[in-house]
This record gives sequence, structure tokens and C-alpha cells, in this order.
Amino acid sequence: MAFFTKLLTLLGFKKREANILVVGLDNSGKTTIMNHFKPPEEKTSEIVPTVGFNVEKFKIKNLTFTAFDMSGQGRYRNLWEHYYKGVEGIIFVIDSSDSLRLVVAKDELEMMLKHTDISSKPSIPILFFANKMDLKESLSSVKISQTLGLDQFKNKAWHIQASNAMTGEGLMDGV
Repeated sequence: MAFFTKLLTLLGFKKREANILVVGLDNSGKTTIMNHFKPPEEKTSEIVPTVGFNVEKFKIKNLTFTAFDMSGQGRYRNLWEHYYKGVEGIIFVIDSSDSLRLVVAKDELEMMLKHTDISSKPSIPILFFANKMDLKESLSSVKISQTLGLDQFKNKAWHIQASNAMTGEGLMDGV
């Protein structure tokens, strides 16, 4: 519950809503993860690639999240920065089976963290989902953490969690 706890601390326990940004490269599982957090009657069985962004609301314990699920396709990644200003938490989803594009994910992460709207607010927690851990070729969350250089983030609260968005494994542990 590290991400959840950090958000509650950041929000001072009084605010019951948090805006979070859900980012990552295309096909990493962002929308599938968001679908998992929806109430059963709102879940969809057919997930399609996000064009632009989706806005989803879900509740965990006493906190309501408004999640901006951003497209990870190259031509849409420049939209991410338009949502940095009002964000109170970030979920960065990594396809742990796509070792070739891990460098691209690292570049996107570094650009995001250098943006003034993010770098000026070190209290914004980041939850990394090392998704698709069920696949044979997936990298461990430790290897992903090392490749992304997460140990360098001394002034930023972060947590990496192995996950499988299809089954929901690891999702609640991360949040």
C-alpha cells in the first residue's frame, strides 16, 4: 500500500480525491490495469488501444481516483505533459516482456521527471507496474528497476510492483 499511503499523506487525509496520471509505452497494459479497478458492472471485456487519453474514476478504500490513462503511442506521448500540472500521483506501466523498448521507456520517464511541473513537486509518488510478469521472456522488477535507474531517484517516492493486468495479480499490492 505504499502508493496509497503516500497519496494519503500528501493529501493530508482530508481530501478524498486524487488525480493520477497513467503513462507508459503503447501495449504496456495501462488500460487493462485501469479496467481492473473499475466496479464489476463497468468493466469491459474488450480492450482497445487508447487514442489520446481516457478518463476513469475508481475508488480504493476512502480515496477516489481520477485516472488520466494516456496513450503510449509515439505520436501521442507529447500530450502527457499537458496533464502534469494537476497530478498528485503517477502510475508508470512497463511491459516487462519488451526488453528492446525498455530504453525508450527510460527516455520517456527521464523527460517526464525533468519537466518543471513534475520536478518542482518532489512529493508526487510514482508507482511502476512491471506488467506482463506471467510471460516467459519478462524481466524481473529488480532488472527493470536497474535498467530504468530508479535507485537514482533520491528525492522522489517510488515503488515498483510486478503485475499481471489480465488476472489482476499485483495490482492491489502496488496501490
